[in-house]
Parts: sequence; structure tokens; C-alpha cells
Amino acid sequence: MCPASGILRRIGLSYPTVMRKPIPVRQLNRRELLFATGGMLATIPSSGCVATSGAGTVDRVWGRRGFSDGRFLKPRAITIDPADQLYIVDTTGRIQVFDADGNHLRTWITLDTQNGRPTGLAFDATNPADPRLLVADTHYYRMIVYSPDGELRTEQQVGGESGFEPGQFAFVTDAVNDRQGNLYIGEYGASDRIQKFTADGEFVAQWGGTGSEPGQFLRPQSLVVDDQTLWIADACNHRIARYDLQHDTPKLVSLWGTEGDRPGQLHYPYDLAIDQDGTVIVCEYGNQRLQRFTPEGELLSTWGGPGHAPGQLYQPWGVVIDSKRRVHVLDSNNHRVQRVRAAMI
Repeated sequence: MCPASGILRRIGLSYPTVMRKPIPVRQLNRRELLFATGGMLATIPSSGCVATSGAGTVDRVWGRRGFSDGRFLKPRAITIDPADQLYIVDTTGRIQVFDADGNHLRTWITLDTQNGRPTGLAFDATNPADPRLLVADTHYYRMIVYSPDGELRTEQQVGGESGFEPGQFAFVTDAVNDRQGNLYIGEYGASDRIQKFTADGEFVAQWGGTGSEPGQFLRPQSLVVDDQTLWIADACNHRIARYDLQHDTPKLVSLWGTEGDRPGQLHYPYDLAIDQDGTVIVCEYGNQRLQRFTPEGELLSTWGGPGHAPGQLYQPWGVVIDSKRRVHVLDSNNHRVQRVRAAMI
């Protein structure tokens, strides 16, 4: 796994220092002060002014640490269906379903959890009469499928065997589908690659490999399909990749992002979501914030920063946008979800 960011440790602070003691401002430089205050200082990068926001923009915060329904233990993946129902999996192996206000609807336990728990979820609505939840069953080298009510569909499983051959996997990170039903499954570890399958699970193509060159990956953590484009959060390369799906083997269109903690830079991007206006919201595990970019990677705004108060994040893993353009961020190590109006990010 990628290492934790240690942002505050790098500047000699801890969370108790930030949250409970006055900060000696004159002893910190501007970048240090930005992170010490939870990312709520305006910044002016070289490309121009960028809006930075925090606690005052939070629309709703829900969830807490625990094992009962409606509580979480380090939730690791989130997805959303056309009815704005949220599906969340945590490190207990539970999949819980909520409405957009955080009201608990149902819960089930994933197939096996002894080796590890899933780290990727996606909702497949290409067939409205038969929707399904795609689960990256990371430590069992496979994608498994559930109905929206938690019924396991064993016949739709892809993979299940560790290896390098087509249809075999290392640690599966995410599984998504395009509007034709084709599946794209990411993996990291022994092989950082993407494999493409038909809707029936037949292998079509693969690409990638471990590395930092264009077309290679270091933990492709999150996959998102938007129209004919596949977006990939290439987490340990600290960048975002965009592929054209109008080919049997998708073609790289663009690659952007550099490692760092300044506005516009990335530090372990673990998830992304495409807004209705075509802009991209990136969730950073390392920098503990959201950033909004144009599709070409130009920074538009930032939101959040490290901490425990509303508008602050602690190692977030996921982000989705509902039909009303409300952004739901999986604030993982705070064991909660925060909802923000898209216009405020």
C-alpha cells in the first residue's frame, strides 16, 4: 500500500497541536500555515487566483466510528446509483447503503473477508431492468457482483486467481463498466495494469505495467468512466490519466499531475468524480483535500485540509457527486461522510 502522507509531521505539528493549541503564526511559512489551519487560507499559485474553502461550505456531516448500522470503521470505497443511494464498504467487510442524507437503508457482508476487504465499488446501471454493484474484492484477486439489495451473483464473477495472465489478477483496486457493458478492472502489486473484458467476462485487452512512464501505473486506485473516456487516479504516480475508450485497447489522451502539496499538485489521489459541467474533482488521500480541475488539469479550486472538524479531512478515500450536484466525500479515518454543495468547491 502507499504510505500515509504525514503532512503535519513533516512540518513538526500533530493533530492535537493543530486542534487544541494556538499556532505561532510568525514561526510558520505560508505553506505550513495553509496546512496547519486545515486548508482554509486563500492561496495564489502561479496560474492565478484559486478559491480555497472549508468548514463554512459543509452541507451535512454524518457517520461515526463503530460496528452497528450507520457507523463505520475506516470506510474504503463509495459509489452512488441513479436514485442517489450511496453504497459504502469499510474495513469490517460490510456494504452499507444510505440515502443522500445519510439515512441507513440496508447492510450486508461481503463474500469473504479473512484475507482482506474490498477497496473499490461501482454501480452498473447500463441495464435499468437489472442494475448491479461491482465490487473490487481486492485480496481475493477478483471482481464480484451483487444486486442492489445484496444478492451475490456468483456467475458474474471475474477472476479469482492470482497471476499475470489475462483474467488473473494481483490486488484488484476498482472495477467499472462503459455504456456498452465492457468491464475495466484495475490492479496493483505484482502488476499495475488495467484489464478489459466484455460484459460476459471474456478477456479483450490489457495495458499498463509497473512504472512512471506514460501508459504505466503505480497503483491505479480508482477508475471512472464518463461517456467514452476512462479516467484513472494513478495514486502512487500522483497523477490523473485519461483514456479514449473508442478502441479495443484504450488510447492515452492526457496525463497530468505532479507530486507535491501546493495547490494544483497531487499527493496520493485515491479517487475522482466528474461533475455535470465536465470538471474533475480529485480526492487526495495524502494532502487530505479535494481539488477541482478542468479536464486538461488546470486547477480551479481546493477544499478541505487535514483535521477532524467539519470541512477538514483525515485520509479520505473516495468522492461521488449526486444528481443535485452535491459532493459526498468519504472521510475515511474520521469514519464519516461529508456533503458539500458542488458550487462551494
